Amino acid sequence: MKIVGTGIERDCPEAGADPPGKGAAALARIAGALERIAPAPPGPPDWAASEAWVWNVSPDRLAEVPKVNRIDLSLLVGVNRARDALLANTRRFAEGLPANNALLWGARGMGKSSLVKAVHGAVAAEAHVKIVEVQREDLPSVGRLLALLRSAPDHRFLLFCDDLSFSHDDTHYKSLKAVLDGGIEGRPANVIFYATSNRRHLMPREMIENERSSAINPGEAVEEKVSLSDRFGLWLGFHPCDQDDYLSMIRGYCDHYGVGIGDDDLRAEAIEWQATRGARSGRVAWQYFIDLAGRRGVAVDA
Repeated sequence: MKIVGTGIERDCPEAGADPPGKGAAALARIAGALERIAPAPPGPPDWAASEAWVWNVSPDRLAEVPKVNRIDLSLLVGVNRARDALLANTRRFAEGLPANNALLWGARGMGKSSLVKAVHGAVAAEAHVKIVEVQREDLPSVGRLLALLRSAPDHRFLLFCDDLSFSHDDTHYKSLKAVLDGGIEGRPANVIFYATSNRRHLMPREMIENERSSAINPGEAVEEKVSLSDRFGLWLGFHPCDQDDYLSMIRGYCDHYGVGIGDDDLRAEAIEWQATRGARSGRVAWQYFIDLAGRRGVAVDA
């Protein structure tokens, strides 16, 4: 402030004004606090650090997976057709050739997610393909994930969503269309999407029936939801296994991990185990094998 009227003008600090530099320091403290509350987006991951990643939100980040929980492709029994089709599709993608998004659907416990991870392991040993797991509840953020993967054109990514399904009031399926169709930009050329589900159309049957009974135009309402599964170019169905395949699975595990047991004892124990579970599947076969290995004192690295 200047004092005028005496013929002398001079600057005079206003009453209550901060001394020089104090305001800048306060602004710096405020800026630091805001950065701690909302940190800047992280830089691109070090893709060489791992072949597998998990997408997390709040904040957005890709967490590396040091070791993937999977079994060898040769140990998957009773899914030969699905195995061959998915392996061929993934190899084409790894080579930069056209490949389809894949939906693995059907009976629970029959190795759908195990097959995806095993196929990735087999192809990753031949080519540089990363697997990125995204949770169903994080699908609304998938556009941001695709932008991150698009920015790494030298790498190829298998985007994987396990146990994908939607309830009657769930709108996450609309976000999934961005992965399958890619919107105006198109799906990144270096990304492919694999999903597993117990439902062929990803929606419970009663949900589809409710749409037919309550919608103004039932056909359109059902088509909007059912058409989601049509966006997968490759459908692979999984069905309950028979007893021979069930026993072959267990025998394969025993031979691979060095668990000794005679065929007669294995058959009797495995069938009894299956009866107590009320089901026969690849998951039940693995659970029996884990029990057997534990009783025989054999460590299983899986």
